Amino acid sequence: MARAIKKNTDRKPAPIRRKTLPEEIADHLRQMIIDGVLKEGDRIVETELCETLNVSRTPMREAIKTLSHEGLIKHQPNRGARVASITPLEMSQLFEVISSLEQLATELTVRTSKPIDIKRLRVLQDRMAAHHKAGERKDYFALNHQIHLRIVSMSKNPILIETHGTLMSRARHFRYWALADEDRWVEAMAEHEVIMTAIEAGDAPRAGQLMKAHVLRTGEVVGLSIKAATNAPE
Repeated sequence: MARAIKKNTDRKPAPIRRKTLPEEIADHLRQMIIDGVLKEGDRIVETELCETLNVSRTPMREAIKTLSHEGLIKHQPNRGARVASITPLEMSQLFEVISSLEQLATELTVRTSKPIDIKRLRVLQDRMAAHHKAGERKDYFALNHQIHLRIVSMSKNPILIETHGTLMSRARHFRYWALADEDRWVEAMAEHEVIMTAIEAGDAPRAGQLMKAHVLRTGEVVGLSIKAATNAPE
């Protein structure tokens, strides 16, 4: 007589989490800042944004609060909320921290990832290279951002992932600026290929060092752009 198979009811699948309305609004506002629809110093007018996104003021205020915590929006006395600006020095400090986090993440990824995960990373790399070859800057940037997040996620370090995510929310639209420079775009693509080769070779120290240098170079280019645009002191 066949024995009945007992189902394991101890472990239930995690429920699928759906974004709340304030989170969706925050995503829209964040993308508007990245795309330059909302520029540095622009005033955040709640009524206009509510009308644009067809939402009420309560979730809009929650979304603005989220972006304030991320450093993308700042509240100034007698001036209200505005898209945050950043000095070349602050930019340098921001990318200095991000570069160290991504160096550690890359090293952990090389040491702990399965071959299939590295192959999937290579697929993303090749797709990004195709966008670069075709001159598709926006698609390239989206995939570039995905690759950086994927490498950090592959580190399997929750604290690193959370800290990096917060800082990247602030740095992402500045990183897009770097691609406005054609020479830097070509340079960045070459850097990514060398990083990927080191990851595939299993050389954790080299891959980590290359990633750190890559991120620092991006921060340097953006810092120079900010200084040139604003004539700001370092």
